[in-house]
Amino acid sequence: MELRDSVRVPPIYFDNPVDEAVLKSARNKFEGLVDADVGIVIDVVAVKNIGDGAIIAGDGAAYYDVTFELVTYKPELQEVVSGKIKDITDFGAFITMGPVDGMIHISQTMDDFVSFGKDKVLLGRDSKQSLKVGDECRAKVIAVSLKDPANPKIGLTMRQTGLGKLDWVNKPAVEKAEAPEKRKKE
Repeated sequence: MELRDSVRVPPIYFDNPVDEAVLKSARNKFEGLVDADVGIVIDVVAVKNIGDGAIIAGDGAAYYDVTFELVTYKPELQEVVSGKIKDITDFGAFITMGPVDGMIHISQTMDDFVSFGKDKVLLGRDSKQSLKVGDECRAKVIAVSLKDPANPKIGLTMRQTGLGKLDWVNKPAVEKAEAPEKRKKE
């Protein structure tokens, strides 16, 4: 994404070339920023254009109108994401999806009655599936709220075909293929 904004370059960067000083300042200002229109800023990758600088009396810093390129991530509804389970609670699981975490409510973790185990594990009663910290998963975005920059919220589900703990994703197809043979033997 390309953005144009005013960047404040503090005096500590004055010993650097202008383009380096502006890039450092832009990174300090924008990296990690959460904005409903832009998404989550991951990095300022390049400065494309630097206007004339101005110094404001009493501040000591230089201000530049700058055009720069950003790498951003803006989660979209129905987007399929991959990540690793970061934490398990009695109400669901938190999954790290690169620059941000999403939340999977306990009811959205699997098609089964799910209970919370003492050792921070979600257990499926009938399927015997378990979900624990460190598991690699695939989920779908079902809710996004970037209104509060300090607390972005991304809701996820793993209750659709092809979603869930990566160990589970291919397991149902294998079980379905084996099921008719088991019935014939019985």
